[in-house]
Amino acid sequence: MYNLDKVKYYLNNILTIPSPTGFTSNLMDYIKEELHILDIYYYTTNKGNVVAKFNGENTDIVRTFSSHIDTLGAMVKEIKSDGRLALSPIGGFMMNSIEGENCTIETIDSKTYSGTIQTIKPSVHIHSDAKDLKRSPENMEVVIDERVTSKEDVAKLGIDVGDFITFDPRAVFTPSGYIKSRHLDDKASTAILLYTLKYIKENNIKLPYTTNFLFSTYEEVGHGASSIPADTTEFIAVDMGAPGTGQNSSEYSVCICAKDSSGPYDLNFRKKLIEICKRENISYKVDIYPNYSSDASAALKSGYDIKTALIGTGVFASHGYERTHIDGIMATLDLIIKYCTEE
Repeated sequence: MYNLDKVKYYLNNILTIPSPTGFTSNLMDYIKEELHILDIYYYTTNKGNVVAKFNGENTDIVRTFSSHIDTLGAMVKEIKSDGRLALSPIGGFMMNSIEGENCTIETIDSKTYSGTIQTIKPSVHIHSDAKDLKRSPENMEVVIDERVTSKEDVAKLGIDVGDFITFDPRAVFTPSGYIKSRHLDDKASTAILLYTLKYIKENNIKLPYTTNFLFSTYEEVGHGASSIPADTTEFIAVDMGAPGTGQNSSEYSVCICAKDSSGPYDLNFRKKLIEICKRENISYKVDIYPNYSSDASAALKSGYDIKTALIGTGVFASHGYERTHIDGIMATLDLIIKYCTEE
């Protein structure tokens, strides 16, 4: 029923366009171009969010789905005397998860340079305490792939404090259905929503209620969906589940969050989603995430009087080199489309 190859196509394209928080315009341009091709109405907010909209037959209830296109990343904090770069993290990740990672520095005038993120003591042959060095921002640096040995050399390249540092996603699609990459949080959901829009449009599906699809730009720093369509009554953040020790989530299912660090999600809303999964034979898991918040959290904290839910495919090793499975992606897609058409 759904075009699996098209979902993968969208996801691969989205993963290859860097979009750390604050540096999302290139990816948003891609999304807007796809919406233009599909001839779907959308508008852009002041802080760069894009909202695509389908008018429904009934306006008593207005549904809004969200995914965030912004990812983890870093900025140049300091140009060191030896020509290396100190970095300032964007978003919450463990420093050891980016050690040895290839990266790109993009200057304010759009020049790009490759580099590698290392600790300040990267060789066990030189530093006896290399293994014990605390992996913290002050102990990490970017080694630029240019012949630079001084601050002045770096300045000549045009690199300066505040330039963005993006991480190589290293996206891999395996024959067994696994997808390994950085930034599956939340680019997997963005691909799902983009395909959902395509599916609804091309199949001329008439939705019972007006439905918005919000692509947000500042979720990783806490205020992505702090502004949403004003008439929203039901808000679903499409993000990720977090499989791991002590968790119920799965890479092969749509994960439905009962509670995260911002508190419980709406019980009746959750019941409705579970009922759809049971009726339509959609693989699902319910879970609780103690160190997690979402676009729905941001919307609630901004004072919106809405019912909220949080769903998404299970993403293993979140905020590191992540992994999910196409089954979880398709289960999430199926639930979204079934809910869109449900009265």
